[in-house]
Amino acid sequence: MNTAQTLLPPLRIGRHVIASPVVLAPMAGITNRAFRRLCRESGASSAGAPSTPSGATSLYVSEMITSRALVERNATTMRLIEHDPDESPRSIQLYSVDPATARAAARILVSEDRADHIDLNFGCPVPKVTRKGGGSALPWKRDLFRAIVAAVVEEGARGDVPVTMKMRTGIDDEHLTYLEAGLVAQAEGVHAVALHARTAAQAYSGTADWSAIRLLKQTVTDIPVLGNGDIWSAEDALRMTAETGCDGVVVGRGCLGRPWLFADLAAAFSGSGERALPNLGEVADTMRRHAAYLVDFYGDEGRGCRDIRKHVAWYLKGFPAGGTLRTSLALVDTLADLDRMLETLDPAAPWPGDHAEGPRGRSGSSRRVALPDGWLDSRELSPEHAVRMAEAELSVSGG
Repeated sequence: MNTAQTLLPPLRIGRHVIASPVVLAPMAGITNRAFRRLCRESGASSAGAPSTPSGATSLYVSEMITSRALVERNATTMRLIEHDPDESPRSIQLYSVDPATARAAARILVSEDRADHIDLNFGCPVPKVTRKGGGSALPWKRDLFRAIVAAVVEEGARGDVPVTMKMRTGIDDEHLTYLEAGLVAQAEGVHAVALHARTAAQAYSGTADWSAIRLLKQTVTDIPVLGNGDIWSAEDALRMTAETGCDGVVVGRGCLGRPWLFADLAAAFSGSGERALPNLGEVADTMRRHAAYLVDFYGDEGRGCRDIRKHVAWYLKGFPAGGTLRTSLALVDTLADLDRMLETLDPAAPWPGDHAEGPRGRSGSSRRVALPDGWLDSRELSPEHAVRMAEAELSVSGG
């Protein structure tokens, strides 16, 4: 591949200049402070095994924060918005279905200097979110969507905190919203839009429609357009930018158990063909460091070790590690036990190549989107739905 045609300049989001045009996608239960630290370290290193941090090159976004929980200063949410002292820009994704609550949450982040960048979630396809009219269902209601975007942008401007948003192409193929939503976002002062090129009905199944990213880029011309969906390698990112003309990429499931993907992406967009090919010993070291960061994040060894369990299969994908060991690692309770198990791995086992590549994380199948009754009857918010939306955030727990 002639990568010279796909290289991109730094990504500009308001006052922030991101050296590598790459964004870590917000992922619930994944992109907490511990995982972001690991990715920052990896992205700041040259391609190869992760090393000590030397400065961020990409944008690393927090997992989704519920605006209502932030306004109420829920203890879990307040921990989720914490950042490392050297984490910059401090990036937080907000979820909201109510303009007043969205404004109040943004005001906290800006006036209390808790964020340098706010991303708005209009892409979540999870039924407990969409059945309340939130996430990827919300842009269907044009007036509500515009009001939320305008409120957060206005609050962000008070502290020079740029606002971006992430969305899907629509609810399903018959109810697409992304082009109109992109134009509204641009008009209201959003600094960049990211498109996961799937509908809510697809969830994480099938293939992302990169042609939608290209069309959005052709339609929204004054602000950066970022592409998301089916980026499993640096080569995928280069191919996406070449095919769509997008200004950067958003990476989610592709970095699960593979935080060094950010080193690959930084190298690729700088014109280098160097790629990380860690052996099993280096992967084990990364897993151990991740676990330690999780223990620090929770302030509890048990919780940190329980959290690392879900990452085990992703880290070991394609490597020779017996089923018994994999099962034991998925039940680990202490760092000492983790150390003992990791010592049984063959550190010299090489990167397994194709066996470790490709899709990872959830996929599932397409489905009918759970929506409030009568949601699709009109593009405007009815009084009945307005009442239901006022209560919706209360039912989306956590951050």
